Amino acid sequence: MNDFQDKARAATKAMREVFPETPLQRNAHLSERYGADIWLKREDLSPVRSYKLRGAFNAMRKRVDLGLVVCASAGNHAQGVAYMCKHFGMRGVIFMPVTTPQQKIQKTSMFGGDNVEIRLIGDYFDDCLRAAKEFCETEGGYFLSPFDDLDVIEGQASVAVEIEEQLGAVPDTLVIPVGGGGLGSGLLSYFGSQPQYTFVEPMGGACLRAALEAGHPVALDKVNTFADGAAVARIGEITFDRLKGVGLASTLQINEDRLCTTILEMLNVEGIVLEPAGALSVDALKDMGQMIRGRQVVCVTSGGNFDFERLPEVKERAQTYSGVKKYFILRLPQRPGALRGFLDMLGPEDDIARFEYLKKSARNFGSVLIGIETRNPENFSKLFERLDAEGYVYNDITDDEVLANFVI
Repeated sequence: MNDFQDKARAATKAMREVFPETPLQRNAHLSERYGADIWLKREDLSPVRSYKLRGAFNAMRKRVDLGLVVCASAGNHAQGVAYMCKHFGMRGVIFMPVTTPQQKIQKTSMFGGDNVEIRLIGDYFDDCLRAAKEFCETEGGYFLSPFDDLDVIEGQASVAVEIEEQLGAVPDTLVIPVGGGGLGSGLLSYFGSQPQYTFVEPMGGACLRAALEAGHPVALDKVNTFADGAAVARIGEITFDRLKGVGLASTLQINEDRLCTTILEMLNVEGIVLEPAGALSVDALKDMGQMIRGRQVVCVTSGGNFDFERLPEVKERAQTYSGVKKYFILRLPQRPGALRGFLDMLGPEDDIARFEYLKKSARNFGSVLIGIETRNPENFSKLFERLDAEGYVYNDITDDEVLANFVI
C-alpha cells in the first residue's frame, strides 16, 4: 500500500463519523443489456447528492483552525462546502453567478445555515471565481478549489476505497465522469493500473481530451453548460499531472442530446434520478460494446441534483436525438380544406405536438411551424414520401441549431 492509499483510507475512515458510505449496487437491467456485470457507485445518494462532499470534508478537516473557507461554484461543490461549514462550525463565503438557478441557491443555504454567506456575482462562473479569489486575498481565508487541490483529490479517492471494500476486489473496468479531474485523478491515484479506465466527458466540455491533445491544460473556446456538473473549460493543473498518461483511447465524449435519453431511461426504468453529469458514465456504456462484455464494470453516478423544471427540455432533446420528434416548416395553401388535406397525410402513429399558422390575406400560401411526434423514426420517411407525392413544400429544421433555437 502506497502513501496516497494510506491517506485515502484515513480520509474515508474519518468521513464515517460525518456521513455514511454510498451504495454500490449491481444493476440487472444494464448487466443484461451489455452482457456484463454492471455496478453503479451511487454518489447521487450522498447527503448532498454528489461526491463533492468528500473532497470538501477532507480539505476542511485539515484547516478547521483557519475559520474561513471561500469557494466559487454554481452547484455541487457549493453544497458540499456549505454542508461541511455547518459540520465544522466554520464560516463559509460562497460565490455563485447571478444566473444560478434558485433551487441550487436555496439548497446551498439550507445545508450551510447561519455558517454560510452566499454572494451572487456576475453572469458567468469566471466572474464569481475572480471575485472569490480577490475576497480570499483580502480576508485571508482558504480558497477551496472544486478539484485542483491535493486534499480534495485525496478526499475524492474515498470513492475508490469504498468500491474496493464493497466489491471485495478491484473491478475490471471503471467508468468515471470528468469535469475538472478531481474524481478521476483520485480514483486513478488509488487504484493505479489495476483496472481498465474510461474517462467520460460531455462533448461540449471535453477539457481532458483537449489537454491530452495539447500535452498540457488548455482553455476551451466555448463550453456547453448543459451537463453543468462536468462542463469545465480547463482541467486542473494538479489533476492533469495525474491524468496525463491515460491516453486518448481511454476517453469518451458524449453528445449532450444522447445523454438525455439515458437520463430519461434511468428515471423511467430504474427510478434513479441523475443530473446530466451523473448520467455520463451510464451513457458511455453504449460506446463500449465488446470492450466490457463479460467484465465486471463499475460506473460512478456522480450526482443527482436534477431540477425537474428541466425535464421538458431533457425529454425534447431525447426525442429529437432518437428521431421520434421533428420540427419542420410547411408551405400551406390559404384555401378552405388545405389543413384537412395535410392532416390526411399523417400516419396512425403520428401526433401533432406543435402547430403555429398565421393566415395572411395578401398571400396565396402561408407558413406553418409544425412539430410531430411518432413512435418509430421510420414513420417520418413514410410521411415525407406521402408529402412529396402530393407536392407539399416543407423544410425539416430539427437539426438546424440556429433556426431551431430561435423558433422552437
